[in-house]
Amino acid sequence: MAKYELDTLRHSTAHLMAQAITRLFPGHHVQFGVGPVIDNGFYYDIETDYRIKDEDLPKIEQKMLEIIDEKLPIERKVLSKQEALDYFEKENQHLKVELITSLPGGEEISCYSQGEFIDLCRGPHVESTGDLPKYFKLLHTAGAYWRGQSDRQMLQRIYAACFYDKKSLKKHLNFLEEAKKRDHRKLGKELELFHFESVAPGSPFFMPKGAFVYNELIEFMRRIYRKYDYKEVITPQVLGSELWHTSGHYQNYKDDMFFTNIEKGEFAVKPMNCPCHMLMFKHFRYSYRDLPLRFADFGRLHRNEKSGTLAGLTRVRTFCQDDAHIFIPLNDIQDEILTLLDMFFVIYKHFDFKEIKINLSTRPEKKVGDDATWDKAESALKDALDQSGHKYLIKEGDGAFYGPKIDVEIADALQRYHQLGTIQLDFQLPDRFGLKFTNQQGEEERPVVIHRALLGSLERFFGIYLEHTGGAYPFWLAPVQAVIVPINNDNHLEHCQKFAKELTKLGLRIEIDDRNESMGFKTRQIQKSKAPFMLVFGDKEIEEGTVSVRSYGAKGSKTFSLEEIKEKFSALDLEKTPHAIREM
Repeated sequence: MAKYELDTLRHSTAHLMAQAITRLFPGHHVQFGVGPVIDNGFYYDIETDYRIKDEDLPKIEQKMLEIIDEKLPIERKVLSKQEALDYFEKENQHLKVELITSLPGGEEISCYSQGEFIDLCRGPHVESTGDLPKYFKLLHTAGAYWRGQSDRQMLQRIYAACFYDKKSLKKHLNFLEEAKKRDHRKLGKELELFHFESVAPGSPFFMPKGAFVYNELIEFMRRIYRKYDYKEVITPQVLGSELWHTSGHYQNYKDDMFFTNIEKGEFAVKPMNCPCHMLMFKHFRYSYRDLPLRFADFGRLHRNEKSGTLAGLTRVRTFCQDDAHIFIPLNDIQDEILTLLDMFFVIYKHFDFKEIKINLSTRPEKKVGDDATWDKAESALKDALDQSGHKYLIKEGDGAFYGPKIDVEIADALQRYHQLGTIQLDFQLPDRFGLKFTNQQGEEERPVVIHRALLGSLERFFGIYLEHTGGAYPFWLAPVQAVIVPINNDNHLEHCQKFAKELTKLGLRIEIDDRNESMGFKTRQIQKSKAPFMLVFGDKEIEEGTVSVRSYGAKGSKTFSLEEIKEKFSALDLEKTPHAIREM
């Protein structure tokens, strides 16, 4: 059994890095912020007039190894608040002084020393720098606002990985390298799918290939909707503030919304569709025979995310959801939720997500409605999950402000979990909007609303799925499904054009590479484009009525008749609809 917990080793190694920095840059006074342990390692935030660059990291690592070899004792000392303030003021460590000042009175304050270096820390730490592992790697630098507040100064943050042994470190570094290759921002540029511009922060520009994938994801959901009796609607993007007061978003979500004034009235760009769907339900009189009524909406949404949180497609300011709201009697909730869970698993497995987790999120501290209503809502979701037979975890306090929810997480190809689908049970909005339907007894009854999304934000799903596939989309979703290549343009191009037309008539997406380049060059470029198939025609293929086919990632080619390829491609293209849905 290890002498120290891994978190203890990582935290002590963060101090080791800080000490190495002070030794390497003695002429540049370094202010130290915080250096917490994180998954797989640690980071430290610092302030200095010298900009530490990624190329400086190996030098810092070397100095850290030297300090390990010095086997400096690490000693803990408890100080009074005034003693701690006096010491760090004398050392001109104003970030530490601020941290100490913010501590409540009477709290124990401890420092740890190793050689000439002393740092404020709760601990625990190892007993000597000689106990520290040499299996660490400084990864990269980044900017970070002091204490996470965007109106404070920007500090330099250094990230590091740290493990017990060499094998674990190597495994993690290999994972990071693979994740870097799959980064959706990198692939989006290489595959000409999307890009960003400074004039529209957090707002992606989808190029033709990316727009095809985006729109095909919407069409995929529409095919699912037809099987599950969803009605698609279109709603406005800009609505008066009185609507958001009624819904409760103004009181609970205002800081995340965009507002404008029109003819002296305040309006908001919608961050979500639900209030619009409440108005649509209220516009007509419905009876129990009309329910459940399922409104689906691919409307564009806008949320005022802070600039520091924007991250490619996974955190944007403008996006679309495969969003729907289901109006349903209370007694029918469980059957509907069971059907929704079936939809989730059909869809996620179709996208080759094999590991799926379910979470039940309960009432948050900031909520609307009374506890009795929340009790009823949480109980309904729990009963449905119990009946489904799926395992789930309870996440206390993680629900929406208007109701509890079921969240579904999927693991991608690198075993990273992402929350995609959500089922949110809402007793609040129907009450706020005064919604009613006529029940079997001829009496007015309040419906319950289920908010649900399966892929979630299409932008975010686009980014997650791009990384999951590494850009190698399945045949049905690939912007270009096959590239046809003539060995010689003079002798074979006309035949390629003829076959391309035949495939195009089948609804397939085909390109011809007739560039005046070598076959090796074209092969490399087509593989780099990640098109599912490369079809090659030469004298032999034309004479025999065949085609040489190379699949993406394959080292060699196979020969098929033209009819076989038509049948194969047509069958693959049918996968745009899951088997489970086709068979319903």
